[in-house]
Amino acid sequence: MKRQIALISEHASPIAVLGGEDFGGQNVYVNKLSLELARLGFEVDVFTRRVSAEEPEIFSWVKGIRIINLKAGPLITLKKDFLLPYMSDFLSSFLNFYQKEKISYDLIHANFWMSGLVAVEIKKILGIPFVVTFHALGKIKKLYQKEADTSPKERVSIEYLVMKEADKIIAECPQDKEDLINLYGAQDEKIEVIPAGVDIKTFYPLSKVWARRKLGLDLQEKIILQLGRMVPRKGVASVISAMAQLTRQKDFPVRLVVVGGESDKPDPKRTPEIGRLTELAKSLGLEENVTFIGRRHGAELRQYYCASDVFVSTPWYEPFGLTVLEAMACGKPVIGSEVGGIKFTVKNNVTGFLVPPEEPFILAEKLTTLLTNENLQERFSKNALKNVYRRFTWPTVALMMASVYEKIIRQIEVVTKKEDPGAFNWSTVYFSSGRRKSASPGVLEGGKDD
Repeated sequence: MKRQIALISEHASPIAVLGGEDFGGQNVYVNKLSLELARLGFEVDVFTRRVSAEEPEIFSWVKGIRIINLKAGPLITLKKDFLLPYMSDFLSSFLNFYQKEKISYDLIHANFWMSGLVAVEIKKILGIPFVVTFHALGKIKKLYQKEADTSPKERVSIEYLVMKEADKIIAECPQDKEDLINLYGAQDEKIEVIPAGVDIKTFYPLSKVWARRKLGLDLQEKIILQLGRMVPRKGVASVISAMAQLTRQKDFPVRLVVVGGESDKPDPKRTPEIGRLTELAKSLGLEENVTFIGRRHGAELRQYYCASDVFVSTPWYEPFGLTVLEAMACGKPVIGSEVGGIKFTVKNNVTGFLVPPEEPFILAEKLTTLLTNENLQERFSKNALKNVYRRFTWPTVALMMASVYEKIIRQIEVVTKKEDPGAFNWSTVYFSSGRRKSASPGVLEGGKDD
């Protein structure tokens, strides 16, 4: 019998358009993991929040995967930091769906802390075990964003609760595991390090000349690519400042291409960060050296990666950083901040360079070294491809995740059989009383900060 898995991702649908402030790595993670789990034979339901009346409750995406759009609050897109008050509705919608469909999920995989909160309540009511991937941690976000952090005040206390109740916590890199242990006191034995992956069917090397001609980019310029969400913490300002050093010191044409934003055309009104960065470029006399592209998708993203000489990602912090893997899968050397997941995926002096965040002078030095040494570029490119194919493909990631799922499910089955050989149908246990148990509404409304 096939295992049935519920992935909960309250704000990040696997089929959403990427590139916006709240649409990025988590969407990709849930998308690719679901597809690979289905290929391994799992039946997967992905639960996310319904954002429009046009969205169906149940969408059969591909064989073995359904997207379940749950009613939770108004049918509009809301920033994720405003969603906590609607998680009680999300839970109720999940339970109604569960009762209607009569599905006995073997395990839940929660993504993000609010999905983790819902999983905690489901476990209390239905007894379904869960694992959680946080994707980002409240304490880390507060540390770096300070007063700019708009997370609900209850976030950290809820993260503590989720870590306590989870059967396993999925850390995406060693730094993530260290933060879970050192900042939250999470149990070492409860944590599994499983990275995110890269889709090598979408991202792979192409001719640089062909890609530039396709995109209308100059064949003679040195092209530095920055790609991702347009928010201050991504550190694009540091790259622009490094460009100022580069253009003063070196006598070769160089261009920074910036891909990302809330719209397909760069629009400062829809993406304020583009406006801020444009003004910075002007103040440094770089209007002709920095090009903002706007949001791009799929095959066109691959073309931008392949058209570049080097990919740069210098955020202040980064829980993982999927764009780094995408660049390496396209055979590009990467210069990245020595933070979070980037210092795990980028091997310093092997696949690229690691630099301190917010240090444009050091970044400029490394860019100069790389852009003036074609042999070094070629060596880093070959090593980058080897690194990705060896460690970071989604089939590899899914196999690791499936192994964790199976261990938890088997442990639950063994315990249940010892207690009552005929009582493992959790839906029967829950619904036989004819009424819903308490969902701890106080917790869902936010609880109290420690």
